[in-house]
Amino acid sequence: ARLALLGAQVLVPLPGQGELAGLICLGARAAQETYTERDLESLIVIAELAAAAIQRAQIVEDLERQVNQLHVMTRLAEGLNITSAFDDILELIYTQANQGIPTQDFFITLSGETGFNTSHAFYLQKNERLLEQENRPISERHDLSLEVIRTGNSIITDDYGRECRQRAYLPAVEGLYSWMAAPLLTSNATIGAISLGSRDPAILYTDTQLELLESIADQAAGAIAKARLLHDAERRAAQLTVLNDVARSMSSTLDIDPLLDQILQSAVDLLDCEAGSLLMVDESNGDLVFQVATGPVASSLLGRRLPAGTGLAGKVAEAGQPVIANTVSESSDWFSETDADTGFSTQSVLALPLQAKEKIIGVIEVINKRDGSPFNAEEQELLTVFTGQAAVAIENARLYTLTDRELAARVEELSVLQRIDRELNASLDIKRTMEITLDWSLKQSDSDAGLIGTAEDGSLYVLASAGYKALDNRDLRAHGLIAAALSSGSAQVDVGGGEETLLPGALSRTVIPVRREEEVIGILLLESGEADHYPPEKLRFLSRLSDHAAIAISNAQLYQEVQEANLAKSDFVSFVSHELKTPMTSIKGYTDLLSAGSVGPVSDAQANFLSTIRSNVDRMATLVSDLADISRIEVGKLRLEFGTVSVADLIDEVVRSTRRQVEEKNQTLTVDMEDEGLEAWGDRTRLIQVLTNLVSNANKYTPADGKIWIRAGTSAEEGDLPVVHIAVEDDGIGISDEDQKQIFQKFFRSDDQKAREAPGTGLGLNITKSLVEMQGGEIWFESEYRKGTTFHFTIPISDQ
Repeated sequence: ARLALLGAQVLVPLPGQGELAGLICLGARAAQETYTERDLESLIVIAELAAAAIQRAQIVEDLERQVNQLHVMTRLAEGLNITSAFDDILELIYTQANQGIPTQDFFITLSGETGFNTSHAFYLQKNERLLEQENRPISERHDLSLEVIRTGNSIITDDYGRECRQRAYLPAVEGLYSWMAAPLLTSNATIGAISLGSRDPAILYTDTQLELLESIADQAAGAIAKARLLHDAERRAAQLTVLNDVARSMSSTLDIDPLLDQILQSAVDLLDCEAGSLLMVDESNGDLVFQVATGPVASSLLGRRLPAGTGLAGKVAEAGQPVIANTVSESSDWFSETDADTGFSTQSVLALPLQAKEKIIGVIEVINKRDGSPFNAEEQELLTVFTGQAAVAIENARLYTLTDRELAARVEELSVLQRIDRELNASLDIKRTMEITLDWSLKQSDSDAGLIGTAEDGSLYVLASAGYKALDNRDLRAHGLIAAALSSGSAQVDVGGGEETLLPGALSRTVIPVRREEEVIGILLLESGEADHYPPEKLRFLSRLSDHAAIAISNAQLYQEVQEANLAKSDFVSFVSHELKTPMTSIKGYTDLLSAGSVGPVSDAQANFLSTIRSNVDRMATLVSDLADISRIEVGKLRLEFGTVSVADLIDEVVRSTRRQVEEKNQTLTVDMEDEGLEAWGDRTRLIQVLTNLVSNANKYTPADGKIWIRAGTSAEEGDLPVVHIAVEDDGIGISDEDQKQIFQKFFRSDDQKAREAPGTGLGLNITKSLVEMQGGEIWFESEYRKGTTFHFTIPISDQ
């Protein structure tokens, strides 16, 4: 980069930023012409000015290129944000890429599910989009874009054919020279590639253009991934819609042949397949019979048989599991003779069993998806749902083809069992349950006599019988037919000639065990004067009837046991309560005498001890009384004496009885009466107990100097009669949200430390609720934790 004056030639460097940007060269044509030092100085000045101008022009050109690229990326981003249609996104990517890198050949290649089944989603060749080349699987080594997808790295070359040969790929497009491709990268994987090429050998792609293509690919990858997810979701929704429509359509027809045609055609259309077949199992030998077929050679398949276990369909029928074979030639189970006979070429198969009531009734095969893609697990799952519905529809159609007599008998049987269930469930008395069961058994079996009894403790107890003049006291459990039914747990039939019958002249009889789970809890014996009176269908009905009766009988037995246990508990509690009252009365009396100084002066310490004894005796008396009330309520022995009750007198008595405990805590008790003459209809004693319990609770759970209110009036819901409404409010510790759920439960005691400071049994509110409801009222509460509680209850208003 030095100045040079060479005779009739002069070389002047164009200076750049730290390097030689170019040269200006001048030469004289005449031999006698020469350049002087002055000429050289002038030329240097010109070179410096030219270099600055060239540099400015290059900067402007770079800025224009960067602005153009920025516009391309901006327009692409804006377009992707407002476009959701998959094909529109592909067109947008091409349009914007072509603005930055003009080309006649542009391709967007996407890999399929789990990386397989790669195909062109956008195929532009010589400025023409070739739809027939799109969505067709690309064979391995048949496109250099596959290398970009496999490695996740971009490729740029000035000789596309040479690059393909060097990397052992076949050229996907002929006539390309310069070529480059960038991967479509998401956070999880490489989902495809964008590639483009030039047919002009003079055009060479630059690294800058590759950077632009990579930027476009990075921005497009996320949009393509989202669009594919949306497309898949829409496709799935469309398939489910079709599935729903097909299910409704299938359920509307009971004609078996059109139904089978519809099922197969729907399965083929659902996955867009070339062909399909529906094979039904021949129950006589297990063969599979081509019942329906669709496709190019459908007519040649109808009526053909596959021996049991033959081919993919046979394996599916045997195992009861679906099978995907995307390359049938590689499957050892593939039965190729059918293709050989018909000339059809099967590439891939999805076969699923038709299963109804745990029984394989047939197989559906769908063959060769039209787009050439393989079957996948999602499609198998979709078709599994479809075949489940189809099997039900086929089974329904089969049932419909039964004779009217059989259907009518079945419907009548179900109707009878329903009526029997209603009667059985209406009673919890075991004897009544037995009578209902025997009555229906005799009626439905048209028997002349029968009995039903329970098997307990090695004996048989007859609880109901009909048709016998008398039953002697012989041990029926040892009776041969009955003993066999009890030991085996299965129905027994005697058509005559066996042992002595209980009904004189009976020619046939049966014993049906009454079972609860695996245990025989009783037997049903029926006898008839007709021979062969109990065929299998009648025995099946009687067995089902006994199963229904067994539940009702077991429930009745359990209810009886519970009643007996409750009664025993009530008697025990009543006995204990009665026995405890005498010693407690004695303790309380002597304590009062000692406290009054009847046997001598009492010191302060002794007075405190006596006060503690008195307090604990009172608590025990309350507990005994509560236990007695709970026991009587549970067994229905609590008797109420209803009458007209003055609400004012009721409140006044409660206020007097609780005054001492209220004053001990320096609390304020306020009464607010809406009507002094208000009267209620209820048991006065129990209403005093209810109100006293609520006021005592308010006193216990309200701190010293707190406030308690008793409010009374009337209230009524719209359209209902008015009722007496009494509320007890306090500004005490309140009830936590968790405790509010259990407040009326028996023996419930809060874990709240402040609530635990007050003594109690956990029975008061449970008894209070029961007493209110027994008098036709309701009870509820409102509470705010640490701020206070209000208990409300209603009772009928007196109409006298």
